[in-house]
Amino acid sequence: MTTLVYLSIETNLFSGSVPRELGNLIHLENLILSANNLTGELPLALTNLTKLTELRISSNSFTGKIPDFFRSWKNLQKLEIQASGLYGPIPSSISVLSNLTELRISDLLGDGSKFPPLSNMRGMTRLMLRSCNLSGTIPTYISQMTGLQILDLSFNRLEGNVPNFKDLANLEYMFLTSNSLTGAIPEWILDRDPRDQLDLSYNNFSESSMGPTCRDTLNVFESSLGWDNSNTGECQKNMPCTKDCYSVHINCGGKAITSGNIKYEEDQNVAGPAKFVLVSENWGISTSGLFWDTNSASNVYIANNVSTLRMNSSELYTSARLSPLSLTYYVRCLANGNYSVTLSFAEIVFRENRSFYSLGRRIFDVYIQEKLVLKDFDIEIAAQGVDKSVSMTYKAVVSNKVLQIRFHWAGKGTTAAPKRGMYGPLISAISVESDFSPPVKVEIFIVIGAVVSVLFLILMILGILWWKGCIGGRISREEELRGLDLQTGFFTYRQIKAATNNFDAANKIGEGGFGSVYKGVLLDYTIIAVKKLSSRSNQGNREFVNEIGMISGLKHPNLVRLYGCCVEGSQLFLVYEYMENNSLARALFGPEEYQLNLEWPTRQKICVGIARGLAYLHEESTIKIVHRDIKTTNVLLDGELNPKISDFGLAKLDEEENTHISTRVAGTIGYMAPEYALWGYLTYKADVYSFGVVALEIVAGKNNMKYRPNENYVCLLDWGLVLQRKGDLMELVDPKLGSDFNREEAIRMIKVALLCTNPSPALRPTMSAVVSMLEGRTVVNDDIMDPSIYGDEYRFEALRGQFDHIQPVRKSLSGAESLIHSSSDPAWTGTSSSAQDLYSINLDSR
Repeated sequence: MTTLVYLSIETNLFSGSVPRELGNLIHLENLILSANNLTGELPLALTNLTKLTELRISSNSFTGKIPDFFRSWKNLQKLEIQASGLYGPIPSSISVLSNLTELRISDLLGDGSKFPPLSNMRGMTRLMLRSCNLSGTIPTYISQMTGLQILDLSFNRLEGNVPNFKDLANLEYMFLTSNSLTGAIPEWILDRDPRDQLDLSYNNFSESSMGPTCRDTLNVFESSLGWDNSNTGECQKNMPCTKDCYSVHINCGGKAITSGNIKYEEDQNVAGPAKFVLVSENWGISTSGLFWDTNSASNVYIANNVSTLRMNSSELYTSARLSPLSLTYYVRCLANGNYSVTLSFAEIVFRENRSFYSLGRRIFDVYIQEKLVLKDFDIEIAAQGVDKSVSMTYKAVVSNKVLQIRFHWAGKGTTAAPKRGMYGPLISAISVESDFSPPVKVEIFIVIGAVVSVLFLILMILGILWWKGCIGGRISREEELRGLDLQTGFFTYRQIKAATNNFDAANKIGEGGFGSVYKGVLLDYTIIAVKKLSSRSNQGNREFVNEIGMISGLKHPNLVRLYGCCVEGSQLFLVYEYMENNSLARALFGPEEYQLNLEWPTRQKICVGIARGLAYLHEESTIKIVHRDIKTTNVLLDGELNPKISDFGLAKLDEEENTHISTRVAGTIGYMAPEYALWGYLTYKADVYSFGVVALEIVAGKNNMKYRPNENYVCLLDWGLVLQRKGDLMELVDPKLGSDFNREEAIRMIKVALLCTNPSPALRPTMSAVVSMLEGRTVVNDDIMDPSIYGDEYRFEALRGQFDHIQPVRKSLSGAESLIHSSSDPAWTGTSSSAQDLYSINLDSR
């Protein structure tokens, strides 16, 4: 290891102290320890690393002062010490680092100090000394760093005039915000290329020197002692306040919407590193700071959600305003008085999964009217998770017609996760409401009287038309759906299009009765299955609402998870977790190239998992559900071959009674219980029967309706009953298993399967009892069924006749199909006449 030259443990959340043994890596050139939870002091042994050219220790919790190790690191070209937990001052020995091209130090603790000696660093291209408690003047030698591109000296206590940096031809970004700089704003700044981003906000420049400063890339917000809070100088001359305002509602970073009868204004200005802009007559925004490690041309100052939102008024939280350093909302033209300010937040960038997006920490401060109201605020903690909203209301006094709301990044969160360079305060929505009533003029009463009269007349006309049946109709599917108390989230149509690459044909994995199924990938890399429902379907609306209502609250390891849905106009979508290994039917007896080598332990796990899922539906969930169509094509397999039951569109909610007599028989031939298929008598025991058939198929590796050892047998189940009577159940075991299987478990599974398919529902076990038997905790009853019931060929012929009678009826009841069905391959899925699968067998799409 002593020959190692590059070591990075960035963004791993490692804790503890830095081991002194790192000092043995004497050939190390790059050492990156950023974005962890490292503590303690940096060990003296690091002075052995004399070949270091890059050192990054940002975003940690070290203790002590910045160590005076610089004399041992004379080869350093890049040094980052941002929000490290270390105390200042910056050692004067830093002057020996003449090879530095990039220096980033920020958020130092402790007392102030003078500007560090950096005059030897003529090759500097990026210089950040932000929030380092620096005092004194800005040194003139910075003008000799002719290659300088970024200069950030913000949030210090620097005084005096701004030096002449007009010769810094490569300077694109300069941040001097929040200092105590005085004098005139230099001409070289006013004459600078308008594409350069310069931030002079929150300083003490002389007002008389302001000149024509209103441009998008020069932020002079609150930059002078004589700043008049009732206006913004040059930027606002063309937008005077014409009347008092009593409320403002802003959808930060988003489009104009109405939520809860409140109209929120849009806030989609791209903003920038140094920008003050009046978005509307009554408010504007000031943004400060550069995302150093991102493409500055991209619109990174607006965050968009990367996953499902499960909250009320979710449309308020699909986007948010973001700034790396400081973000100020400036509300003007307000009538003086007391106001309530409501700030709404939701963490829509970080995740709670195991991806890189779960490692971020967003911590910032909030000021209202320059008063600190939230310190070290963490949205995820306050809302108790990501994609959850939290709102806070504060009182504020407006005395000069202006209200300021400021969000400040204090350097206590991560800057390299979930994406390097993406950080800063985030706000979703702002509401400002006066605590007093606006004055009412006499003329207003006249207007109100006229309006009320007109409204009364309109309501009378509408009432007459409604009474005559000329107007009115069914509730739209969007209203019907949003009226449900769903426990899933809503996706936007834009998210769905992006995830499926605009419904690319290559991502299509199925076609069902109501539309197509597509594979998609969300921004957080979650793979999903998207069911696009046909707007032409007459039954789709009812089935859609029913299915969402039933399964939105169902969560179990052996049920396919519903991530959410999308309802926008005529567009309807269901979003499910994606199952990598398709269906159990394909794995067992699909086309040979797609069959899986299911060893016995896997088959046992699958069978027990299906049983547990059904036990949950029947006995454990809040709403008890009969599935009605359990079969191998409705059991999907994830990447670890864990079974998940799909297709709840045919389910019957157990509302008041335990049975249901229905003329709408829905299910699949070969899996339907006889009492349900012949007489429409439905109980949970119908699912138990279907499970028994599936269990038999798992152990035998054969399709129930397609396997006939000879013409004397109708199906696999028929053969199994005969073998049971002969005492030769091992004949049923799949030959592919060879001898490598647990004989005791196989016999037990067959016995349980045959017990579940007892013709009498009363003699079938419950699914919880099935789980207990399959796991060997309960002895399986060895009773042999009466062969006169199923051994009589005439009875099978009668059963076929009943199925033939049901077939044409079922075509007219296509609405009974589930929304997560899609077409099956008749070459092997066989007998489904009313139901199809979440994934079809489009084998070219993976």
